[in-house]
Amino acid sequence: MAQGTGKAGRQKVPNATKRLRLGLSIMLALLLVVGGKLFLVQGLDVGGMAEAALDNRLRPTVLPAERGSIVDENGTVLANSVIRYNITVDQAVNTKTESFKRLETVNGKEELVTVSRDQGISELADVLGMDTQDVRKAVTGERTYYVVAKDLKPDVEDRVSNLQIPGILSEGTSKRVYPNGSVAGGIVGFLENGTTGQAGLEQTQDEILRGTPGKRLFEIGADGLRIPVGVDQLTPAQDGKDVKLTLNSDIQYFAQQAIQSQSDKLSAEWGVIIVSDVKTGNIIAMADTNAPDPNDPGKVAAKDRGVRSVTAAYEPGSVEKPLTTAALIQEGKSSPLDTFTIPPSLVIDGQQFDDAFSHGTEKRTLAGIIGYSMNTGTVMAGSRLTRDQRHDWLQKFGIGEAPDIGLPAEAKGILTPAAQWDDRQQYTVLFGQGVSQSTLQTVRAYQTIANDGVMLQPRLIDSYISPDGSEEKVPAKPSRQIVSKNTAKQVRDMLESAVTEGEIKEAALDGYRVGAKTGTSESPCDDGTAGFCGYTASILGMAPMDDPRFIVEVVLQRPKGSIYGITNGPVFRSVMSQVLRTYNVPPSTGEPARLPQYAK
Repeated sequence: MAQGTGKAGRQKVPNATKRLRLGLSIMLALLLVVGGKLFLVQGLDVGGMAEAALDNRLRPTVLPAERGSIVDENGTVLANSVIRYNITVDQAVNTKTESFKRLETVNGKEELVTVSRDQGISELADVLGMDTQDVRKAVTGERTYYVVAKDLKPDVEDRVSNLQIPGILSEGTSKRVYPNGSVAGGIVGFLENGTTGQAGLEQTQDEILRGTPGKRLFEIGADGLRIPVGVDQLTPAQDGKDVKLTLNSDIQYFAQQAIQSQSDKLSAEWGVIIVSDVKTGNIIAMADTNAPDPNDPGKVAAKDRGVRSVTAAYEPGSVEKPLTTAALIQEGKSSPLDTFTIPPSLVIDGQQFDDAFSHGTEKRTLAGIIGYSMNTGTVMAGSRLTRDQRHDWLQKFGIGEAPDIGLPAEAKGILTPAAQWDDRQQYTVLFGQGVSQSTLQTVRAYQTIANDGVMLQPRLIDSYISPDGSEEKVPAKPSRQIVSKNTAKQVRDMLESAVTEGEIKEAALDGYRVGAKTGTSESPCDDGTAGFCGYTASILGMAPMDDPRFIVEVVLQRPKGSIYGITNGPVFRSVMSQVLRTYNVPPSTGEPARLPQYAK
């Protein structure tokens, strides 16, 4: 039995060894599979699982870019932004966190320190300048979003962020401010919801002004707490550029007050004043009545929130006559002292034309026709131009072409092709009826005459200024020689003679030579009613005539009362005087032009 037992025992040993070896092999295989998988996940991360997990732990905070300012030629701020932050809390996270860790500098070294919730609340209250109990109440609860404090400056937000309190976040906001209120309000425009340009330059220059937001990125754990040694990335915001204008805010304010007073006095629907620099094309002022305050644009009607100097096209009336005379002189068809025998009433091609004043048959110079704003004489002289010439010269002076100064809804006016003019319109365009244009288009045409026949396109935006202070000038658009220097000089002499010898003596200024022209036209009804509903009254002048520097135009739409009793001369003189003083323009020297108005 002993022998048999021993034999059986010796036979079982190999089987047990085999089973042990098999088990070990299986375990090793499993370990290899698991180890390989761990290597793939943690080492190679073929599936991007680690990256995905990290992404889930990252919490971004948008850092708004500071919107660029809008400033006048002297740097006076018309619009600027301030960055403000709201501090928010995830109460569920903060309430459940008895303590947290953060990096602090201790004895010159960064160390992880443990901070109690109570200490964090006390520190937060101190930074916010709030009562500790009020802060405790604000951060305690179950809400995932609650505003603890609003409208904080960036340095305060930075101190809050450095506390690294669980559940405490910040959200940036940009607050737009218009320090000068309604001064150039329509030009500057305003924002929609405090972020997007809605009108004026805020709209058209939005891409330049708004900049690029930044981002702060930090890592939180599964418990919602910020990991002190985790990811902490900061991508700074790129602030927007400032937009520097050609406007002078002092002149703008003065002009707005002047036109508002005149409009109120005569109960006009609206009025505008433009001040332009002859030598540069720069717009110094562009004033509207009822100008909106961008801080609260809803206080004025929607129709008053734009810039009528560029959006409103109307029949200019007699201010168009100097353009006709410029065309006549340039084409060699007439000259300032050419004489015309003018009847009391002119009938041509079956169309009758009369003047605003009664007169007998008179012999007038071309200068006298302009000096006394005679429709009859203008038609007689202008008839020397062909229909195409009349059209083409208006087009050359920019009628039918929007100035494009960077504002919304700029009108190009209406200049009908000559072939479509009827028997009357072919003559009325010579004295500013049957054609429509904006105030700025008229000013541009006169700038050409004042500048020796060279048209400079109007400029409102002077330059863009980067956050680092570097300035990028906005290039002026190409100039155009419209009439010769000699032609421009002859037209200027006629405009000056209209003040010294003609009927526009209301434009005269002490110490300065002035050239000017008035205009009156019938204004079509806005409600679709046939006919006309009032008048458009204007005066446009330049000074000093020995070397023209500035142009001022004043326009009133549908003032009440007799049109013959309405004068914008005092407003013109007031604004022009202010402009000449502001820019220290020396008084005129030499004798003014005194072209005879009557033929001998």
